[in-house]
Amino acid sequence: MSDIDHDEDHHSGPIKTPAQVLGTALFSIVVPIFAIIGLVYFVTNGAKPAGSNDAAALALGGVSAEAAAQSTAARIQKVGMVEIRDANRELKTGEQVFKAQCTTCHLTGLAGSPKFGDAAAWGPRIKQGLEALLHSAMAGKGAMGAQAGGDFDDLEIARAVVYMANAGGAKFIEPAKPAAAAAPAASAAVAAK
Repeated sequence: MSDIDHDEDHHSGPIKTPAQVLGTALFSIVVPIFAIIGLVYFVTNGAKPAGSNDAAALALGGVSAEAAAQSTAARIQKVGMVEIRDANRELKTGEQVFKAQCTTCHLTGLAGSPKFGDAAAWGPRIKQGLEALLHSAMAGKGAMGAQAGGDFDDLEIARAVVYMANAGGAKFIEPAKPAAAAAPAASAAVAAK
């Protein structure tokens, strides 16, 4: 009667029996549920870094409220900060910077640093020149971290390097404040008028 052939195998899929339908439905529901339970268990019971749950430690009496607040503030602090310094402040001498910044290592020779006043230790360094010494101080060398950008101006660090090198036998001149370079430029502008 009809020219259309109704082939039963044409629309069949991989599931052929009601048992296979039930098994597939059960598998597609149960496996995700167990996966979710496993993930929740992993997240809630996993090892945590120290101090990550201050509220729980505070509730259990393990941490004071002040310590919990300090710990939280330390973890959420800003990555960088801006510090405004008075550009006209009195610059420190090499000796003042040495006493404030350098004595810990250079008085005792800690971590291989040359001791203050030790001509034998400073001799090879002095032969490299002041520029090499300044570069080592500003960028860091060995166990010594970079001194540039710290509590002292680069000129103050240079003064401390000259102070230490001179105590070790050098004859470097302590750098002066570069205000003298600005004054001739201003006087030249006035003279040009």
